[in-house]
Amino acid sequence: MLDVSGLSAGYGQIEVLHGLTFTVPKGQVVTLIGSNGAGKTTTMRALSGMIKPRAGSIRLNGREIGGLESH
Repeated sequence: MLDVSGLSAGYGQIEVLHGLTFTVPKGQVVTLIGSNGAGKTTTMRALSGMIKPRAGSIRLNGREIGGLESH
């Protein structure tokens, strides 16, 4: 299960995500949709470790993964 709580992330002085919270239950397939500039790519980069979250928690199967390297 993926559990994201209060996620904030961005680039330089610009904060793109402001307290994003969602859960993806085990075995479920979800989509992330939105208009250009809505934060889809920033969300995926924060989840994958490409950028470091400024605040919040990213847990995968109960283990904190926020801020870990992408590899």
